[in-house]
Amino acid sequence: MAPSVATGRPIRWGVVATGSIAARVVQDLALLDDAILQAVSSRSEASARAFAEKFGFATAYSDAGGTLGYERLLADTGVDVVYVATPHAQHHEVALAALRAGKHVLCEKPIAMDAVQARELVDLARERGLFLMEAVWTRFLPSFCRAVEILRSGEIGEPRWLQADLGFVPAFDPASRIWDPAAGGGALLDLAVYPLTWALGVFGEPLSMLASGVLTPDGVDLQNSLTLSYQGGAHAQLITSIGAECPSVVTVGGAEGWLRSSAPLFNPAELIIQPRSGTPRTERFEVTGHGFSYELREVTRCLQAGLAESPFMTPEESVAMMEQLDEARRQMGLRYPSDPQTPTGADHLADTPAPRTALRAL
Repeated sequence: MAPSVATGRPIRWGVVATGSIAARVVQDLALLDDAILQAVSSRSEASARAFAEKFGFATAYSDAGGTLGYERLLADTGVDVVYVATPHAQHHEVALAALRAGKHVLCEKPIAMDAVQARELVDLARERGLFLMEAVWTRFLPSFCRAVEILRSGEIGEPRWLQADLGFVPAFDPASRIWDPAAGGGALLDLAVYPLTWALGVFGEPLSMLASGVLTPDGVDLQNSLTLSYQGGAHAQLITSIGAECPSVVTVGGAEGWLRSSAPLFNPAELIIQPRSGTPRTERFEVTGHGFSYELREVTRCLQAGLAESPFMTPEESVAMMEQLDEARRQMGLRYPSDPQTPTGADHLADTPAPRTALRAL
């Protein structure tokens, strides 16, 4: 049975991993008056203790006596929900263990390495009545929600095309997660979630995808391009890169005008709206903290209301997103060491069908 959370009762959080994303999210978590920083885990005792002391966690767990730090955290009966902030390749393992331990889960994007892993998490969460949500924070930002509202209003007419790019050039470090294929490094899993969030949020399910990419000799995708085609003739063109600097904006065009975000598209502070016949305007937005508090507030709302899924970011949508990424990988020939092998030795993605579903329009 899922642990119950009384209406209005503070939520006791456990955080797995102590990296930079965990630090930023925890700073916003501390802004919620009904959040309790219960426990944090790391493989290193020094890292776990330093993180706990810096951000005010009650307990720090690390590897000890043959038990992993996150396993010790999951055994803590004082933890209601676990935020998984590990590298991509560990998301499935940790989130699965958390669900098996009876914990609710907020998991960083991407929720898993492929759709098969994502579906396993969703099925287990539903079987046990546990809350599961992927931390696609952009979906909850005021600017993104306002953009969807404008596009639905008909102000620029029916959206017909979308262009989005996101890219930067990190220093090459083979030990860094982003350059490590075993960690799911590269542009696709790290960055493409954001342009896809815009495209699938605006248009919904694509009829088809055309994907291409540039792979390094180590098997990391340096850059990729996705073209999504939709019923009625709409198109979305998406580029993500760790080999080139990009404007990192999204533009949506319709028969009556266009809308453009400021950079970065995953947390835009401005929206520019240009009607075909009319005066352009700019709408500006301020976010609380780093911008993660909106998704954290949604987790809290759902848990206090007894909901096992957020209606604004459902587990089914996370599976659909992974199906899109799987299809892109299949076309690009992008493989990870974690990919299971078929009995014939061929990678399982070679026989993966085209995506059956996609994110519903918001």
